[in-house]
Amino acid sequence: MTASRSDEEQRLRDLKLLRRVRDRMDREYAQPLDVEALARGVNMSAGHLSRQFKLAYGESPYAYLMTRRIERAMALLRRGDMSVTEVCFAVGCSSLGTFSTRFTELVGMPPSVYRREATREAAGIPSCIAKQVTRPIRNREASGAQPQLA
Repeated sequence: MTASRSDEEQRLRDLKLLRRVRDRMDREYAQPLDVEALARGVNMSAGHLSRQFKLAYGESPYAYLMTRRIERAMALLRRGDMSVTEVCFAVGCSSLGTFSTRFTELVGMPPSVYRREATREAAGIPSCIAKQVTRPIRNREASGAQPQLA
């Protein structure tokens, strides 16, 4: 077996493990997850997981997890029946400050403003459509623009 074939096989094994990690974050976003725990689950070092995840998906495991949490938070805030603090903890964030900062970076407005405006603007729009048009921007910061719901 050549070295390049062995390298390719290792890369494919790593990609399979990275998909498992990504799927776990998608499923368990509200659980307390950290890179060390995710890495242990696939028998990788935390550093190797972080490097390979970023190469494969263009962002760190932490950034990916926070995007999942913010997407779920957006859906909960659109419903309008939970406070920002309740939503923060419901999606697995333990710090309201970190949640608010990351939400603002991804969505372009603080969660309290989003809750107020999205509840009003999304009235009458099916949730499956609202989810698609309000998805957070990935791999770059949001411009200051308001989300377009229609």
